[in-house]
Amino acid sequence: MCGRFALTASPEEVRELLGLLELDGFPARYNIAPTQPILVAIATPPSAPGSNRPDRKALLVRWGLIPSWVKDPKEFTLLVNARSETAAEKASFRGAMRHHRILVPASGFYEWHRPSKESGEKSQAYWIRPKAGGIVCFAGLMESYLSKDGSEIDTGCILTVSANETVGAVHDRMPVVIAPEDFTRWLDCRAGEPRDVADLLRPAQEDLFEMIPVSDLVNKVANVGPELQTPVIPSRQLKSPGKPTGDGQMSLF
Repeated sequence: MCGRFALTASPEEVRELLGLLELDGFPARYNIAPTQPILVAIATPPSAPGSNRPDRKALLVRWGLIPSWVKDPKEFTLLVNARSETAAEKASFRGAMRHHRILVPASGFYEWHRPSKESGEKSQAYWIRPKAGGIVCFAGLMESYLSKDGSEIDTGCILTVSANETVGAVHDRMPVVIAPEDFTRWLDCRAGEPRDVADLLRPAQEDLFEMIPVSDLVNKVANVGPELQTPVIPSRQLKSPGKPTGDGQMSLF
């Protein structure tokens, strides 16, 4: 699952990593939550005559995918995440997997270790970031939803996969990370079908992330400052992979 993440890199860093045509300035965001706008990158047709390389541009989409066939969003579950193992077959994600794959830049994400109820212990939040710093890009999907009043909204979700051993100490799922050398292949929906990018839907390498225990300030969406990532001493050290904690879906309204 990925229910909160952060993007604190500069616009220049994001633009360079993703090879974007242009990118407006934006503030550092330490607590990005579902229903909020998230920055994503999509492929566009080549702008130069004779070029075979798609260009990329940035968009803001609302985090929480709404399939185009939904009649009433108020009665539809908010799709924050999509399981990569089944996204190509499920009706909610099948169209987006074929036609609207995106990249979601992030400085890292948050996850919670939730002890059993019998233990009486509180959940412990972790800030999970690249060991070497910088930005990672999560695999995502996008759909444009047309409401009854004619307004259109771009919505998106993040693909998840079984956690590697590092993240598995906290949770059984993690976001799919797409390496820079695979950006073009992942985004190329004109030439690449879901089966052509299935090999990219795998857990991140064990040495990519480090997990930093942080306070429960991140639990509240209203808290948005850098203090959310200040390390704390956890009440209990991690010893074993976490247990499944549900499907990670949320109510839209």
